[in-house]
Amino acid sequence: HLPVHNGVPFQFHEDGFLVLEHFFTAEECDSMRDQIQSVIAEMEVPPHCRTEFSTKEKEQLQAQGSSDYFLTSGDKIRFFFEKGVLDEKGNFLIPKEKSLSKIGHALHAYDPVFKQITHSSKVQELGRKLGLESPVIVQSMYIFKQPGIGGEVTPHQDATFLYTEPLGRVLGFWIALEDATLENGCLWFIPGSHTSGITRRMVRASPGTSTCVEFIGSEPTYEDNRFIPVPISKGGLILIHGEVVHKSELNTSELSRHAFTFHVMEAKDTSWSKENWLQPTPELPFPSLYT
Repeated sequence: HLPVHNGVPFQFHEDGFLVLEHFFTAEECDSMRDQIQSVIAEMEVPPHCRTEFSTKEKEQLQAQGSSDYFLTSGDKIRFFFEKGVLDEKGNFLIPKEKSLSKIGHALHAYDPVFKQITHSSKVQELGRKLGLESPVIVQSMYIFKQPGIGGEVTPHQDATFLYTEPLGRVLGFWIALEDATLENGCLWFIPGSHTSGITRRMVRASPGTSTCVEFIGSEPTYEDNRFIPVPISKGGLILIHGEVVHKSELNTSELSRHAFTFHVMEAKDTSWSKENWLQPTPELPFPSLYT
């Protein structure tokens, strides 16, 4: 019930993000939380794959860049850990379910509960309202933001990692499975920062380099006072334009901040960069959002 332009609420055009409170029910959120517990219970992590997930560029290049585990996770369900949860031998220092940073990147394809949520009729209907003609799902992630150790996510634009030509074809759906608050690490946005392109890209490195990915360009320093916090209650959905600048702080609270997020690309007249870390595979071409 928002003022719309071409089917899209003005607010989204203007800010680059849109908050839709109570989009999912508490039951739907709980079904995702229960399901991820079953996924974790089955988790077997080969010690050499115990990659720590980081959004700091140097650490990213070291941990993920040299790791096929990350690079080949686009069509699998894989596990990424917070910093400092493993000893030098790769053994867990805390209970393993408390050590996870995220699980990705194909829950939408291979897990029945997440697949159902991603393709739910209300998500498809929203896609149609937004004017998406041939939307495909490129990736999904379950993010834990663990109490006390849930790491900060530095300011970034999703198109840095999911680059398309033209830009403006990637849209994030971010679902709060628990209340996201100032204390437990809600998202922060720079309203209107989605209109001037991107300054940095993460690309697959040329064969023979020591890392698998590298960055081209650099992320500017954004003044803190330009960010506004966007707390949202359990079941809320935040739509995130691929070029809007956003971040989240370290979770210093005693409560986790679970979220399920997936990215959709308008495939009509769009080319997905062959240099993106994430590539469709013969086993998993990007599935259509519409069923």
